[in-house]
Amino acid sequence: MAGFELQRIALPTGVELDVATAGDPAAPAIVLLHGFPESHRTWRHQIPELAKTHFVIAPDQRGFARSSKPEGVANYAPDKTVADLLALADHFGKDRIVLVGHDWGGAIAWMAALQHADRVERLIIVNAPHPFVFQKSLFDDMEQRKASQYIRFFRDTSIDRGLTGKALEGFFDSTFVKHVATAIAGEDRAAYLDEWGQPGAMTAMLNWYRASAIIVPAMDETPERPTFLDGPFPPVTQPTLVIWGVGDKALLPVQLEGLDALVPDLKVVKVDAGHFVPWENPAAVNAAIRAWLA
Repeated sequence: MAGFELQRIALPTGVELDVATAGDPAAPAIVLLHGFPESHRTWRHQIPELAKTHFVIAPDQRGFARSSKPEGVANYAPDKTVADLLALADHFGKDRIVLVGHDWGGAIAWMAALQHADRVERLIIVNAPHPFVFQKSLFDDMEQRKASQYIRFFRDTSIDRGLTGKALEGFFDSTFVKHVATAIAGEDRAAYLDEWGQPGAMTAMLNWYRASAIIVPAMDETPERPTFLDGPFPPVTQPTLVIWGVGDKALLPVQLEGLDALVPDLKVVKVDAGHFVPWENPAAVNAAIRAWLA
């Protein structure tokens, strides 16, 4: 794709990541973190636009596409992926970054902002739930709990073996495409199937769900409530933009409720799109980011 290059970077965290970069390396850095089941291609419509004013860094995160896929669920715990992010910023000599995340990339972005406020200057979240709001909703909102039952399915390790060949295409056409508001065909479809078909890729991608501490109760289950849900939660101190595709079937509008109390400097922009907002409605996403960064 025109407008940026892909380079292989070995990090001290023990993984090698393919990383798309664009723009002037001396410009302020903006890091774009994709989610499941994608790659840097999530941001194909944002990278050229953001490169006009920033040095853009968009990795294929560990486990995705052709980046390293270490064995074992523990290697996909959020602290590992946050460490990758900080190491990547260090590699390019960037002490402070604007951090953008979608889906799992957004989960990592929320965590990095909370735990490493000295490194994250501004935060942009695209359809990724705040960890407190998400966990609370899985206990208190039955519609969100129902919409999140797929996570329990993804945590079943028996599904990995069958996700090859025609079964992989079936996963694409059902589990993935049902969350998409626009058709995926041709070059885009081929690119997804190529990335997912890399050795160990499906297991590695699904390990992100297995390594997460988020509790997803079954519909008929009443598990012990995490104590942190009924106590104070630390605020996100950075200026934060949340872009939300209102047609998201996996993450419901409850994810925006009470967010302003946890993020004092918050702007929310609602967008006509499903879950995969960056490429379902790229013009709206680019406009929202550009206006907020101005």
